[in-house]
Amino acid sequence: MPFKIKTDTLLDNLSTAVILLDEQLTIIEANHAAQAMFERSLNLLLDCPIKQLIADSSLDFVRFTQDMQHGEGYSDGDVQICFADGRHTHADVTVTCLHTASGVTLLLEVRLIEQQKKISQETQQWAQQQAARELIRGLAHEIKNPLGGIRGAAQLLEKELPSADLKEFTSMIIEQSDRLRNLVDRLLGPNSRPNFQSHNVHRVLEKVITLVQLDLSHEIVIGRDYDPSIPESIIDQDMVQQAVLNIMRNSVQALVQSGQSEGTINVVTRIERQVTIHGERHPLCMKISLVDNGPGIPNELKDTLFYPMVTGKKEGTGLGLSIAQTLIDHHHGKIDVESWSGHTDFSLYIPINRKELTS
Repeated sequence: MPFKIKTDTLLDNLSTAVILLDEQLTIIEANHAAQAMFERSLNLLLDCPIKQLIADSSLDFVRFTQDMQHGEGYSDGDVQICFADGRHTHADVTVTCLHTASGVTLLLEVRLIEQQKKISQETQQWAQQQAARELIRGLAHEIKNPLGGIRGAAQLLEKELPSADLKEFTSMIIEQSDRLRNLVDRLLGPNSRPNFQSHNVHRVLEKVITLVQLDLSHEIVIGRDYDPSIPESIIDQDMVQQAVLNIMRNSVQALVQSGQSEGTINVVTRIERQVTIHGERHPLCMKISLVDNGPGIPNELKDTLFYPMVTGKKEGTGLGLSIAQTLIDHHHGKIDVESWSGHTDFSLYIPINRKELTS
């Protein structure tokens, strides 16, 4: 005799959240995993528009409606979901259009991404960024070599020209060669060796906050939430200061451009334990979080945010965050980003080496 089990029992024992939506994107069914994800009972979920439960997400609700109209579906990986109660998570989402006797419905399967998978994705993304940097370094050196020859030839030619009018053109060649050389140097990033010494990270942060507050072009409020238990750490204070300053300036520009009337940036420090950075586990890390209430980072920029020349600003160079990550890489650390509308959090993780502190 074949074994039989009810469909409801099967759905409620899945670890994947399963949600059924009608044509108005209202929830008409949700399994136990979906109830746990939204932290609401089935009675509270039924007849509730899904947009009321999700404050912000990289999910495209317009596409949901289009999929219903055309009978299509799709899958999206590493979707960021911010719930109405302030919680946020990452998930893999599959959308399927179903034709039933009662009409067209949309089936959502939401699989929350586990921490290990997130670590794997971070490692892969870091490897891609490193490969992009190596490519840029190679191209930069290939550009700098002929630039030196062009500049030298222009200088020799300038000495032979009798007319001041003609020398104006050689001067232009020299100026533009210097400009390109400076741009290439900036693309290559900081090339000086770190000067590691024992420092109080909060003193470093206070210097950055003072610099940002001296800028009179904005009225952004900067808050502090420091963890006094963080010990003095072996860091290059200039590099950490520059990395934090680059990120804070980006936050200031985003808040000013969005017209945010009550812009805030909170500087938070914490001790984190057992942190995995680029595949290596560190027992102790300091975490510096820079949290603003700006418009958030556009979804199309999130995957390439730390690449050189990538920017969402009209007059931006796209080098600030790339340089910041290079500076934190010198400390064997990493920068994480969580962003949605009204909340952007750049978190800098720097390992604390107890052996170095005791020596």
